[in-house]
Amino acid sequence: MHIAITGNIGAGKTTLAEKLADHYGWEVYYEAVDGNPYLAPFYTDMTKWAFHLQVFFLNSRFEQVLKIKNQFDKTIIQDRTIYEDAYIFAQNLYDSGHLNPTDFATYKSLFSTIMEAITPPDLMIYLKADVPKLVSQIKKRGREYEKSIDPDYLASLNNLYHSFSGEYRHGKLIEIDVNNMDFVGNNEDFLHITRQIERNVNLGKQLKI
Repeated sequence: MHIAITGNIGAGKTTLAEKLADHYGWEVYYEAVDGNPYLAPFYTDMTKWAFHLQVFFLNSRFEQVLKIKNQFDKTIIQDRTIYEDAYIFAQNLYDSGHLNPTDFATYKSLFSTIMEAITPPDLMIYLKADVPKLVSQIKKRGREYEKSIDPDYLASLNNLYHSFSGEYRHGKLIEIDVNNMDFVGNNEDFLHITRQIERNVNLGKQLKI
């Protein structure tokens, strides 16, 4: 199967993906953050690097989905999805004036073409977190280039995530509010998440005893 975790910057996607992979014996496909040549420059000049960054992410995510499509004998858990690239991050950059209309139209055309070649995840897990939670998590992980992230930028992304989760029709989606959760330190919080997953997909023999 293909399980995907979606959510804003700092929501805990990578951490949850790793915990679920360890719990169920799944394989993690990570977001292309390390080695991404556009990410650090983007946070210092969004207008200059917005199109480059979005195309880089779109391509890397497309490559991942094609690999997942051919993994018949494994369950893959993916850290962030291709849908977010277009419906949230690119849309937000366009709305805020960092992507000009020509670049945005080119990007959306490329995304539409890619959509013809892929299938949606069997389950999408949306981690919902308010800005204070996101800021706290971002500070904890201590990435230098993320220190300049504006809370207003996170808030505008959250608004788009809210719309995305309500309008998502490509497949099954569950929403988990993580504002008051600690699924790393509190096992009951983690089990709350696994129970929701197991209610929504048939894991069968994949479950660890």
